[in-house]
Amino acid sequence: MRVFKLTILIISFFTLTSCDDQINLPSDDDIPETNISYNRHIQPIFNVRCATSGCHDDQSKAGGLSLTSHQNTTASYVIVYPGNPDASLLVLSIEGRSTYPMPPPGRPPLTQKQIKAIRTWVKEGAKNN
Repeated sequence: MRVFKLTILIISFFTLTSCDDQINLPSDDDIPETNISYNRHIQPIFNVRCATSGCHDDQSKAGGLSLTSHQNTTASYVIVYPGNPDASLLVLSIEGRSTYPMPPPGRPPLTQKQIKAIRTWVKEGAKNN
């Protein structure tokens, strides 16, 4: 019984510590209002919140979309329309204004600062910077 409890404790510890959404994510305070960098600000959000197994990674491509790289993210003007966030399904989805709100129910939502950063990045031309 003691070994069973210890095993459960160890599994719980690794499960809880491996699910930290803040790993490799810039804090909201580190995201500027303008001059959003895809590599410093946007891709880290996608890596932790979107491009995970079973979602928008290269293998699963939920909804036919991979968010693992700038090339994949901007492959379609329907998903990301550079300069026009209101015509970009990515922005409409994360703002909850599309038929496919993201993240889906049961997943932690993006922060308002993260949503604004993605919107600003698209508005600034969706650059690979």
